[in-house]
Amino acid sequence: MKKDNFQLSTFNFQLFYRFLLWRDKHIQEKHFILIVSFLVGICTAAAAIILKSIIHFIQHLLTGNFNQDGANYLYLLYPVIGILLAGLFVKYIVRDDISHGVTKILYAISQRKSRIKPHNTWTSIVASSVTIGFGGSVGAEAPIVLTGAAIGSNLGRLFRMEQKTLMLLVGCGAAGAIAGIFKAPIAGVVFVVEVLLLDLTMTSVLPLLITSVTAATVSYIFTGTEAMFPFSQTEAFVIERIPY
Repeated sequence: MKKDNFQLSTFNFQLFYRFLLWRDKHIQEKHFILIVSFLVGICTAAAAIILKSIIHFIQHLLTGNFNQDGANYLYLLYPVIGILLAGLFVKYIVRDDISHGVTKILYAISQRKSRIKPHNTWTSIVASSVTIGFGGSVGAEAPIVLTGAAIGSNLGRLFRMEQKTLMLLVGCGAAGAIAGIFKAPIAGVVFVVEVLLLDLTMTSVLPLLITSVTAATVSYIFTGTEAMFPFSQTEAFVIERIPY
């Protein structure tokens, strides 16, 4: 059985290696990045959906049977438990610093040739979902942005993309993460331009848009069309009020 599994994995590796050789000969880097950016959009949207689903599941599991009219002192205890569980997970399983998500992305771009460790594609999801699900006072944006950037970086390395393209894929991953979790594709592009400070050229804007639109679309398909922050206009806009 082990021998069969080894042969299957060897066959898959050889098949993938042949694909890489075929891609180098027949598809230019600037064209292939459009395909990879589409894949990044799908993966980052899946990561955002998984993160939100785990958070809601934990919250429902812990507080679903609470009496809304009475005092629930477990609300004071749950955040402490969540922080302890996340701390143990990071210390004994991850064994790496996964905090300061955006800072780690900027450091990877400037000092590590846009290479982000593979475990960042899932460890931030686990740690943040446990912390937030138990009521911890943290946000999901930085963890999902680091997760998205790690997905873009590692997919780019898997397909042997150049360093400049790898940096763009890191930005695509971050944009897809924002677009997927907020269902706002333009917000993802703006985040990358303003926070990660990537140059917005014609060769970079298209992959960013593809990733953002793909991530938002996938998120809409699986989580519904309702906006994350809905609003309604209470008063009609009156142009005569502009001087005031």
